[in-house]
Amino acid sequence: MTWVGITIALVGALGYALGAALQQFEAVSEGASLKLMRRPRWWIGGVIGFTGASLHAVALSFAPLVAVQPISVATLVFAVPLAAMLHGRKPHRAEIIGSVAVAVGLLGLLLLVPQHAVAPHMTGREAFGFLGAVGLVVLLAHLAGRRAQGPVKALLLSVGAGAVTASVSTFVRVVGGNFGGDWAKLLSWFTVAVPVLLICAVVLLQKSYEVGYFGIAYAGVQVVDPITSILAGALLLDEALPTGWSNVLPALLAGALMIWGTMTLGRLAPDHKTPGTLPEPVPITR
Repeated sequence: MTWVGITIALVGALGYALGAALQQFEAVSEGASLKLMRRPRWWIGGVIGFTGASLHAVALSFAPLVAVQPISVATLVFAVPLAAMLHGRKPHRAEIIGSVAVAVGLLGLLLLVPQHAVAPHMTGREAFGFLGAVGLVVLLAHLAGRRAQGPVKALLLSVGAGAVTASVSTFVRVVGGNFGGDWAKLLSWFTVAVPVLLICAVVLLQKSYEVGYFGIAYAGVQVVDPITSILAGALLLDEALPTGWSNVLPALLAGALMIWGTMTLGRLAPDHKTPGTLPEPVPITR
């Protein structure tokens, strides 16, 4: 059943990447405001992304977090070129290299996590504590983001978005993992929390996208989301974490590769002109 979950997660992740690229294109043009609600392409991206997220949720019902979350990492390699094409340009070489570096580094890090299928269980107290920690991360990220500019701002905002996205995955894992065909088990506040958290995640994602640095914003979400989910799985759901020095060195190398790839993406120009930049002069014809 784990392989079924992985296959579903892969299809969902590709859809999520395409939806993210479409929504970022509109967020750059209109900003993260209610104006996006009038943009058909933003809605199309939302539907595609929601379908991908739904398939991700289904995958979590078949496989543990440590098996499903790494699948979403591969979409970074596809999402960045897709976003570049939407903006009418070829992807920069640095975008491809940075995306591959982040994806390989994170994938290598997550593959070190041992698979240990257990029935997920989280008490209400643990759930509220987890949400409180996520809320604190979002608050600090946005307070810091107000004082930052450019790629640093996009990265900080994506940290908050990634943390909330991870909370969605964690709650879905708890609900789906205990479903077992019994619809009565869906009648809990855990189930209600999923769409609420999902809406919050969408709003935060648009805020990170509107800055214009899609590569680093998407990479930030893809890194923070699975790492937070893995930690939640280990600390709250009794899922296993790697141990022993044989895993420490590869983990450090993978982390260094992720940092280098993120810095490479951060050096790229935004997908729009910097606010306040004067438009190109228009020749006067007589």
